[in-house]
Amino acid sequence: MTTQGEKLSIREKIGYAVGDTASNLYFQTFLLFIPIFYTDVVGLPAAAVATMFAVSRVFDAVNDPLMGTIADRTQTRWGKFRPYLLWLAVPFGLAGFLAFSSPDLSPTGKLVYAYITYNLLMIAYTAINVPYAALMGVMTSNPLERTSLAAYRFVGVFTGGLIIQGAALWMVDFFGKGDQRAGWQWAMACIGALAVALFWVTFATTRERVSPPPGQKGDLARDLRGLLNRPWLLIGLATFFQLTFIVARQSTAAYYFKYLVQDQTLSFLGFSRDMSYEALISAFLVSGTLVTIVGTMCSRWFARQLGKGRAYAVLMAVSVVAQVAFYLAGPTDLVLIFTLNLIGQFVWGPVSVLQWAIYTDVADHMEWKNGRRATGLVMAASLFMLKMGLAMGGAFVVWMLGVYGFEANQEQSAATLQGIRLLMSVFPALFGVAAVALMSFYPLSEKVMGQVEEELAARRG
Repeated sequence: MTTQGEKLSIREKIGYAVGDTASNLYFQTFLLFIPIFYTDVVGLPAAAVATMFAVSRVFDAVNDPLMGTIADRTQTRWGKFRPYLLWLAVPFGLAGFLAFSSPDLSPTGKLVYAYITYNLLMIAYTAINVPYAALMGVMTSNPLERTSLAAYRFVGVFTGGLIIQGAALWMVDFFGKGDQRAGWQWAMACIGALAVALFWVTFATTRERVSPPPGQKGDLARDLRGLLNRPWLLIGLATFFQLTFIVARQSTAAYYFKYLVQDQTLSFLGFSRDMSYEALISAFLVSGTLVTIVGTMCSRWFARQLGKGRAYAVLMAVSVVAQVAFYLAGPTDLVLIFTLNLIGQFVWGPVSVLQWAIYTDVADHMEWKNGRRATGLVMAASLFMLKMGLAMGGAFVVWMLGVYGFEANQEQSAATLQGIRLLMSVFPALFGVAAVALMSFYPLSEKVMGQVEEELAARRG
């Protein structure tokens, strides 16, 4: 049993972190490229893609809590959550390959295939990521160690992001030789194989130490009632708006550079180079992710200075302000575009870390209050909110593109370009404001959690 003072080794923290590198290889692909893959490569109408994203979330209302409940009730010699990283890594890899394959079918056949493979991918993502997220809550009971573990985790997250941002389009060109359909299929084969290997590393290098109270028996209805408490509702809803904010912004980036910024010359401090829009978006994403990693490393400092809940709200507010300012940038204002991105992405790092550290606090608070531990259910519910934000952000972008008259692979009208500018600035910021407002009322201060951890440690003996 972990005591409050026990610390995790660097090896174990790194081992846990690479699991989120594996997960984020896919998540970043969803975030950045799946809308434009469906509209510009497969050729699906924007409205149909938006509807698919929204309808597909109906399944998650069942899949996520079901997976959390199954994981909480799993008993193996490897623990509750680790075995799923071993068992489900290969199905996860295959699901990504299938989703980014685009057989030569009729328009209706393409849409049906997209529905089936996209939902299989979301099911696989849930099945492996609920146990992965829950694992963080049972590796240690020390709140500051969890914040540190979350920081390592998000270095892994953004490492996955760097791989996708810097290499995905290059791999598509390399494998496709001008055929984007073939390029995406084989690029995802490589990405999926890497994800499988990394999940297996996490399985091999981590251990579970925090157990439910002795004698706790399965009671899903009671656990669900316990979940609907003020701390979880606040961070859960904030997660939904936070992910809608970042997904809308990141999904728009591909359209923003392809249709608004386009190919141009980058000039800065005497440096001048002709760059394609693909090279510009890669530079934009990679530079943003690098400063996000730096911000991630500052997470523990922000948590100590402000407390996790308040730090989340303050840093999210800074990100919102930077995003709104994108509206002031014209297509040729590359220095301003990149600078605003660096500011917003720096503070985004700690926000992401703090979000998951807060969820582990919520799981402890539920155990302290109700005498029952349901880490898997807490993380499943959080992943549900995350995927709702993922779907809402992607759907919002393609819906609004339709409203503004977007037509794939065509020169866009002035109204459509204005819509893309708004989607890169004001529109996503509105969701960020909602997340800030919610977390302004988050009640689990560091003082409260200190008391919770002391009493739980005494109960655990």
